[in-house]
Amino acid sequence: MFKNILIPTDGSSLSRKASRAGIAFAKAVGAKVTAYRAIDLVMPYMGGEGALMDPAVIDMVEKTAQQEAKKSVAQIAAAAKTAGVRCQTYITRPITAYQGIIAAARRNKCDAIFIASHGRGGVASAILGSVTQRVLAHSKIPVLVYR
Repeated sequence: MFKNILIPTDGSSLSRKASRAGIAFAKAVGAKVTAYRAIDLVMPYMGGEGALMDPAVIDMVEKTAQQEAKKSVAQIAAAAKTAGVRCQTYITRPITAYQGIIAAARRNKCDAIFIASHGRGGVASAILGSVTQRVLAHSKIPVLVYR
């Protein structure tokens, strides 16, 4: 049924739980997984005087984000290897995380997305929405939401 399942991560504990469940699901259906991490864009902050953020600080933030992204997809890859599930990793820097997830699924020819629900509710959900909700709204392939 499914041959390649995208497992996006943001590095959170719920995302790690979802990735383990996604790997177990992939193993059960005989699929491989693609571990994906979207790196947030760093926007140079303009202060009251119009001064931009120090380039050294931007570089440090960029390097840290890249290291965290590599670490989080490597964790999924290691768990997949332990479970005997083939895994590839993929990291991008999209405009928004949900667009990155959908583009990653398309680019890697995934036929499903296995994603964590962060459970944001009430006013925060109405105002901010969530990455999962946006993936559900815009994806053209099946999305499995882990709670």
